[in-house]
Amino acid sequence: MEVTISPMTNEDLVDVLEIERDSFIYPWSRGAFEKELLRKSHAYYIVAKYPLNNNKTVGYGGVWLLFDEAHITTLAVHPSHRRTGIGSALLRNLLQQSFLKGVSQVVLEVRDSNYIAQRMYEKYGFKEKGKRRNYYYDEDAVLMVCMMESFIL
Repeated sequence: MEVTISPMTNEDLVDVLEIERDSFIYPWSRGAFEKELLRKSHAYYIVAKYPLNNNKTVGYGGVWLLFDEAHITTLAVHPSHRRTGIGSALLRNLLQQSFLKGVSQVVLEVRDSNYIAQRMYEKYGFKEKGKRRNYYYDEDAVLMVCMMESFIL
């Protein structure tokens, strides 16, 4: 079953918050997502849905577009839909939007222990550039960068 990717709205937040709680030790609040959705000039948030399954949200992602750099702020897939290509589809969409906005590089942080996500990011050209100590309070983050000159739509 194919997913559709569309801009995130406040109506999506019930499903998004469920995925958020199932995915992260320190989940974002509803208020945090609502603030992000108001920042339309430099924030882009998307959801992945199954149209043939009551349009259920199964993943989401977001990016800040700041001058010539983009920062992926979040990306998560419902635990029952992981390893199905949804994370890759979301990431591709975020990278395409960044490319179209003319950014030169995309950065993100990922938990040091999240090897599955790190491998996915590497497939799309991200390279480890360092560590952010105690970024997640209980764990370091790996700082990853993708230079957009190598990105192909």
